[in-house]
Amino acid sequence: MRLIRALAAAALATTILVGAGHAPRAAAGELPSATAFFNHPDSLVNKWVAANPNDSRRARIASRIASQPQAVWFSRYSPGTVTEDVRKITSAASAKGQVPVLVAYQLPNRDCGGASAGGAPDLASYDAWVRGFAAGLGSGPSIVILEPDSIALISCLSPAELSGRYASLARASAAIHAAAPKARVYFDAGHSAWNSPAVQASRLRSAGVLSSGDGIYSNVSNYRRTADEVAFAKSVLAQLGSSSGLTAVIDTSRNGNGPAPGDAWCDPRGRKVGENPTATTGDAAIDAYLWVKPPGELDGCAGAAGAFSPDYASEMAG
Repeated sequence: MRLIRALAAAALATTILVGAGHAPRAAAGELPSATAFFNHPDSLVNKWVAANPNDSRRARIASRIASQPQAVWFSRYSPGTVTEDVRKITSAASAKGQVPVLVAYQLPNRDCGGASAGGAPDLASYDAWVRGFAAGLGSGPSIVILEPDSIALISCLSPAELSGRYASLARASAAIHAAAPKARVYFDAGHSAWNSPAVQASRLRSAGVLSSGDGIYSNVSNYRRTADEVAFAKSVLAQLGSSSGLTAVIDTSRNGNGPAPGDAWCDPRGRKVGENPTATTGDAAIDAYLWVKPPGELDGCAGAAGAFSPDYASEMAG
């Protein structure tokens, strides 16, 4: 995903106010600091570890990456099976008393046609897909990372397309909460080196975060240092208003060495994993550090987007 962008179309984003002015919705409960996140046994890294017992890279990857809970991405458009696909994850997590982190990634024009292009063919199809996604979440707690890049990256959209996207994001979150009251839905805040807190907050309002969201997320698939992201997320939250009740989660999966030289975003070398996933952050505004982008899965330059690279994983784990 292209997560380093010039500050573009900011004025356009601030003129469309879908969802603005709604009263804050009731949050889906606090995220307890003792929350245990779900480590999917069929993740690409876990499959690789199981299939390569004699590989010299295995021990490092197993101990530093495969041992940690990571998000499960729903990035393949399969409307006929999405409910059951989601249910398999949430049921397995519930059986272990753990909380799954799921990434809904199907919006039309996602990534503005970049390496992670794809998604549903149109917004009506997306709305139906989200309802199917929501139906699989069940009655237990879950975390939903709603559409990475959807709010920070809008430069390819016309005003009408942007208005439609914002409305669809608000509907998506509302559908998730209606089907799964214990789900916590986080909206896209980009990251600290992208849009300003004021611009990002304006876009988040337009997308309905105040009426249908539980919080925001930053740094998904990027490398910004945790301290920078905490400060940025809290600035965005302040722009949204202290009465919003919103909180934030931060992707720390690849930020151990901070950003690459020149802010290279697509499979840069020399990056390391960051803080382990935890809901014990010591900061009431930050619900959790999460591994949203699974370390070792590519961005689309060193191989197909989403493919697992043991070489890249080994380097990040070292």
